[in-house]
Amino acid sequence: MAAPIVGAINVVFWCLFVLLTVLCEEYSALFENDYLTPYPSGQHGPKHSHRVTRYCQGVWYGDVTHESYPSHSNPQLELPLVEYKRYIKTLQITDNLSKDIVGHVSIINNPIRTISVLEPKHSNGCTEEMRETVRETAKQKNCLVAINAGFFNTHTGSCLGNVVSDGRLVLDSQGIQNAHFGIREDGSLFFGYLSESDLVDKTNPFVQLVGGVVWLVRNGQSYVNTSRYIECGDTEETGTVDEFIRVVAARMAVGHDKDGRVVLIQVDGETWKKGANLDEFAAFLIDLGIINAINLDGGGSATYVVNGTTINYPTDKCAGSDMYRCDRPVSTVLCVHEPECNPQNCSNHGDCVLGTCNCHEYWSGTSCDTLQCGTSNCGLYGNCTE
Repeated sequence: MAAPIVGAINVVFWCLFVLLTVLCEEYSALFENDYLTPYPSGQHGPKHSHRVTRYCQGVWYGDVTHESYPSHSNPQLELPLVEYKRYIKTLQITDNLSKDIVGHVSIINNPIRTISVLEPKHSNGCTEEMRETVRETAKQKNCLVAINAGFFNTHTGSCLGNVVSDGRLVLDSQGIQNAHFGIREDGSLFFGYLSESDLVDKTNPFVQLVGGVVWLVRNGQSYVNTSRYIECGDTEETGTVDEFIRVVAARMAVGHDKDGRVVLIQVDGETWKKGANLDEFAAFLIDLGIINAINLDGGGSATYVVNGTTINYPTDKCAGSDMYRCDRPVSTVLCVHEPECNPQNCSNHGDCVLGTCNCHEYWSGTSCDTLQCGTSNCGLYGNCTE
């Protein structure tokens, strides 16, 4: 009887070995690709009933904890539109331990006129489950600065979270409770959680909206620990929500300062090797004077593009090369661009310059759509034609 028992034990151990090998390979591949993915595969929106979860469920009214702040606005269009800076910052971890982080910061004036959420590659990119590099997506509006924004499904490529682009509702997450950044029609900045009813409300609709994971800073204080319990912690591909928060990695955030200027902040890194965890990131943002901020997609997705050039350190290997690193195709993009005219082509009778139509000869009006024939307009005895 001993031989069959030993044989059975060997079979069991062999099966466990194979299973562990497969799991380890999948785990290693996940972090070799440097993904920080807080949404589960195939999961978009709530997956439990109201009675099971705390705030993760999607309900019509949901958790509406958020902060609203008036955005910076200047009718004279304060220049520069965006101030770009590179930094090296020493973070004090403990009394005897510190580390340096490097990255980029951009401060945006007049955000209601200069910031757009872009779908990957082109309009309808989310519907078509596309992914594209930030540099390519930024060509849609000749972005002065562009960063990756929302998370995406790592298997299908589909956009995740709520998405509103230039007033158009692109994606409805059915009330999933993760932190969002938005700009409303009245110019106010939105940070926090919103219900399904807020998303579709027409009284002061969102002009731009994109979802992140973890509300980093609220009213100048770290909100990471509170977010740990509010947001959908059971929707982790990377690991537990605690792991997602404490892992050092490249990070990306959007926030605002006391003047209502939107601030884009990036930290270079590589998951488990260098960068910042979310507690460190929040402390750094507070030190910068950030009032509210949410965490966007990070890890190998973190991409910072200025005038069409990637200026941060990507972690993905280029195709066919172990030496070079290349941008990752990602989901939605936050784009800083010149103010746009309405219509953008100034009715084909003028040139759009920083949001103002400079009309050609004989044309006038804010849209260059009114024809004039000289000072007396034909003296009222003729028809004014082109």
